[in-house]
Amino acid sequence: MIAELLKLRSERIVLHHVRMAFSEDMESVGKFAFRKVWVLLTTIVRIWVARVRFGTPVLYYPPSGPNKVPVLRDIVLLCATRWLFARVVFHFHAGGVSTFGPQLPAVLRPLYRYAYHRPALSIRTAPQNPPDGAAFGALREVVVPNGIPDMRGKVPEHTAAARQPLVILFTGVLIPSKGVWVLLQAFEQLLARGVDARLQLMGKWGDAGFERTCRDFAARLGGGRVEFLGVRKDLDKFAHFAACDIFCFPSHFEAESFGLVLVEAMQFAKPVVSTLWRGIPSVVQDGVNGFLVPTEDPVAVAGRLEQLARDPELRKRMGEEGRRIFLQDLTLEAFHRNMEHALLSMC
Repeated sequence: MIAELLKLRSERIVLHHVRMAFSEDMESVGKFAFRKVWVLLTTIVRIWVARVRFGTPVLYYPPSGPNKVPVLRDIVLLCATRWLFARVVFHFHAGGVSTFGPQLPAVLRPLYRYAYHRPALSIRTAPQNPPDGAAFGALREVVVPNGIPDMRGKVPEHTAAARQPLVILFTGVLIPSKGVWVLLQAFEQLLARGVDARLQLMGKWGDAGFERTCRDFAARLGGGRVEFLGVRKDLDKFAHFAACDIFCFPSHFEAESFGLVLVEAMQFAKPVVSTLWRGIPSVVQDGVNGFLVPTEDPVAVAGRLEQLARDPELRKRMGEEGRRIFLQDLTLEAFHRNMEHALLSMC
């Protein structure tokens, strides 16, 4: 979303970007590495240089989620840079960092408070997310939903015909808290109920041990019914969204804040099954463009998948509602418009 924000064209806002490339892949996210120390130091220097070169009065920063290594990174970077700027904007793409302070050693807590205290503006992606900005004493809080470019029409679309197996798609990091294990269990129940379906999981594995467990489980289901697609990018990725019948994302990820993959499915008019978790209900309206179920409940997931699988008219109606919601609120143009309004509200 930061890459999409940088595409904003405004007569009143100029953006200068200092890239933070701390993690090269998902395996390294949230983990310490000596290389990251060097990246952190050089990033701080580049922020200093940008502040002097462009005279930028506002620091825009996306705080981490509630994880020790990223929080320590935030503390070092913000303590070293925010004093240079008249105002600070925090955009919480991850949620829950305001609850992490008590987990830090007592000696670090004053630095934690200084790093995050009283931003001029706090931006959340959904009203259901943790009120991190309020906890840090933000002077102003706003909610700006994420938005994406409309890719419909760029790739072929497909839906299952009568007596063809339905395709259920998951996209995200393949870790337990994204709901991968819950979905596999739900899919097993779906097959036991006589539903002819195929499950595709698109994304990168977060752990080799979990990968082995999931692949063994899928092999026991037999018939090649579960397919692990790996990482797909650009049009190849969107082609899988466009070719599925149902999108399922039963996440309970600790830093979940929005569920952008849900929007990527909705743009192709696909019904979705997801969870009552964090900002997901701001994207999925239960009974309108999909279903919401409790977290870590494979029985509930299987039930809603079966309901959609047995009712093609319901799939169509919910998919069309998802497309309508996307066009109304979740396009890139809407995101740019809302972000411009939010940033100008500090003036």
